[in-house]
Amino acid sequence: MASIYEERPWLSLYPEWVPANVETGSATAIGDFVNTAKTRPDARAICYFDYPISYGKLDRLSDALAAAFRDFGLNPGDRIIVDLQNVPQFLIAVYAAWKIGLIVVPLNPMYKERELSYFCNDSGARLFVTHDETAANLDPSSLKRAQVERIITTSALDFIPADSPPPQTLEGVKRLSVEGCLDFAEILSRYEGERVDLVEDSPDRIAYLTYTSGTTGQPKGAMNTHGSIAFSARVYRAMMRIDTSDVVLGVAPLFHVTGEVAHGAIAALAGIPVVLFYRFDPAEALRLIERWKVTMTVASITVYIALMNHADITKRDLSGFVKAYSGGAPVSSAMVDRFKELTGLMLHNVYGMTETNSPSHIVPLGKRAPVDPESGALSVGVPVPSSVSKIMDLDDGTRALAPGEVGEIVNRGPMIVPGYWNKPDETASAIKDGWLYSGDVGKMDENGWFFVVDRKKDMIIASGYKVWPRDVEDVLYQHPAVREAAVVGVPDPYRGETVKAFVALKEGREHSVTVDEIIAFCKDRMAAYKYPRQVEVVSEIPKTLTGKFLRRALRDKERV
Repeated sequence: MASIYEERPWLSLYPEWVPANVETGSATAIGDFVNTAKTRPDARAICYFDYPISYGKLDRLSDALAAAFRDFGLNPGDRIIVDLQNVPQFLIAVYAAWKIGLIVVPLNPMYKERELSYFCNDSGARLFVTHDETAANLDPSSLKRAQVERIITTSALDFIPADSPPPQTLEGVKRLSVEGCLDFAEILSRYEGERVDLVEDSPDRIAYLTYTSGTTGQPKGAMNTHGSIAFSARVYRAMMRIDTSDVVLGVAPLFHVTGEVAHGAIAALAGIPVVLFYRFDPAEALRLIERWKVTMTVASITVYIALMNHADITKRDLSGFVKAYSGGAPVSSAMVDRFKELTGLMLHNVYGMTETNSPSHIVPLGKRAPVDPESGALSVGVPVPSSVSKIMDLDDGTRALAPGEVGEIVNRGPMIVPGYWNKPDETASAIKDGWLYSGDVGKMDENGWFFVVDRKKDMIIASGYKVWPRDVEDVLYQHPAVREAAVVGVPDPYRGETVKAFVALKEGREHSVTVDEIIAFCKDRMAAYKYPRQVEVVSEIPKTLTGKFLRRALRDKERV
């Protein structure tokens, strides 16, 4: 007899336009791009600041680079590193690589030489594409001691017309020539007009090795396949009702699974533009939303916090921006209310992991997610079409729990990666009989809404009681002076652990509230064992390179 989860009660929450199952057939990520370039060559593919690039041009540029890759001796299955900000060259390199069957390893250009060496060695990459300013601060021999044979550099200014002033974000950026490196623009010029034969397409072919953030150990390369990316793009298209009138704000890093799928893949599938602007700047983001009539994005909650705290939020026309989704960390109900008050727009949750190719759960467009009355958590949504999620016990993960019970969220469906690159033990630990064990603690209500309570490792045991940091953080966000909040457990001689909150205050409110007042605010709104006994005001909450709050760093700081 099927469990409640196998019966998929959440299907009743789908809007009428969303199917129970999304069929992809033999669709692939590169196939979606090639088809769009053929059928919509004049449509805008990229808007880099104020300058558009069509799908036809993007196709020709990626062909030229693919021809160069071929002449470099790269073969199907070889890995190349793309270490770039959100610039057109990122997508040119990705599509060039995919056309001849290469695997792209996207990395954050903020990584330093030691970190880059790890990724080069772990992936076995043969080619490295990066910014000229990054390469200028590297010892090329350190990368070539791995298997890297060539380094290609590019400038953030390359797709800004020479007779136009640089955008404010790029003021001070200079083109650099780096000894021992090849120049991206020169390669495109040399191979202009060349075409390549597409490698035999397969949904099982690896598209990206996307490395996990490493918050729990050494980063692992999740093997995102062409088929799973194509599936997730279709999920977004169905759930968000994407069509050719949409415009994507490329605010998530393209090196992150959200940028890969919710920006690049959905744009290529739907034949719509993605707006890129090097790296996130709230003023520029708000300007470009208005300039290009942006309709949708998926971004971390820290992005929305920055937008809400910028003076331009009430000055720009955001009326078309109706598909605003937040992923990477669950959003509090208070944050949704604040965004609606400022903009008139509904902020929706989307939940997933690198290992689920972005979305495993999503709040259907136009629906207000419910709040769990017990934990105060805002729902992260319902499982995506063609998938099943369930809640398993926290002891050994072998027993499915009833609706309302708290356990580990596990997922199964076409979006799940086949595993981690060259790490069979880690793969076996995370994926069991096709079920991905997320490490996130949550519950499902009787209607099929899912709620994330917290990460398993973040649970606090205070005087024998379980305290989930998210529960406390949601209350802290209700305080009018609090901009960001992160909660951890710290050693306590009496309680074993006690709850400590780190808060960053809104600009201009630094001297308007005391620590004692914040503690009292929480004490009035939650059980005695939950409220923070300690509060520390900080200028910023430490974050991973992709914007997630780094509770581990806060815990380690307290244990020194």
